Amino acid sequence: MATEVVLGEVTCPSGHLVITDGGYLEMWSGDRVPDDEDHPAIDFAIEGPDAEEAADSFDRQTGTRLYDIPVHAVADVTAMFDEHCREQGHDAKLRAFDRQVPHRERVRHAVEARQPEFKMMGVPVLPIEVPADRPLPVTAVPGESGWESIRVAFSNEPVTDSWEFCELGVDHARFVFADAGALNSWEHVLPLDGLADLVLWGGDEDLIAAEFSVPRLDDSADVRYGWLDLPVEDAYQRALALEARRDEPGAPRFAADFRPHSHHWQVMRAVRASEHDAGVIRVAGADILMAMTSVGDGFFLVHLDVDADGLPVALRIDITGAN
Repeated sequence: MATEVVLGEVTCPSGHLVITDGGYLEMWSGDRVPDDEDHPAIDFAIEGPDAEEAADSFDRQTGTRLYDIPVHAVADVTAMFDEHCREQGHDAKLRAFDRQVPHRERVRHAVEARQPEFKMMGVPVLPIEVPADRPLPVTAVPGESGWESIRVAFSNEPVTDSWEFCELGVDHARFVFADAGALNSWEHVLPLDGLADLVLWGGDEDLIAAEFSVPRLDDSADVRYGWLDLPVEDAYQRALALEARRDEPGAPRFAADFRPHSHHWQVMRAVRASEHDAGVIRVAGADILMAMTSVGDGFFLVHLDVDADGLPVALRIDITGAN
């Protein structure tokens, strides 16, 4: 049997752990109402004597809420739900919230309702109540190609049973394990110090580095060329120039990455420097862990391991079974 590898520890002072695609934390609203001018949306509660049955059979999202329904689709979704209830004989209706539900509030509701997930603009988010008084170790089991599984432990009790909990879809090849309260303070894009890095790589990186006088980085960096610690506006303008060059007909082959010094950049810098592609950052008094899936993007089945009393012992993400 393969030996577990320790990826790090997370702490959850709020008692609510969130696991999701770490690349999508730019959308996280915390206690604020989600604000996306480009994609206005409305949230709904499913109400009525048959609300739970109607929600289960409608099968759009988990539980009796529908989050982030695009404004342009509201009429169609409402008509579909009403027709579904007529066909199934359910006494239920959709009620629009006065405002969109903040993501922190969605966590509280899901935990109280014992729902294994909710959606954030279609992205699955796993919220669960966990011990708030101790670090939670996150480990991984090596497989033939990448990890076999990733596990976050809540107790040392023996596992007597395991339940299928939910499925997490990932588009950015990374999981984040974070305290829901600490995410109120998360800065995904805005630099905390006003600085940014701009790095490049790819088939013709040497040619582009010479053309744009891009400095060579030391061997400890994850790429060979880049500017480090630039004022963010300077880095952004250079990024635009590189992008314009890449879009020219017959342009050299290369890629560039604009990395503002945000929380996301900080933890990803630790991930890139880690032997096991995982890193921890402290935000608002909590340790947040980012870990690469080891197999790229996909849909990952999550299992809840429980003890003899049915109490949670750990969450286990199946990596080898991803699709």
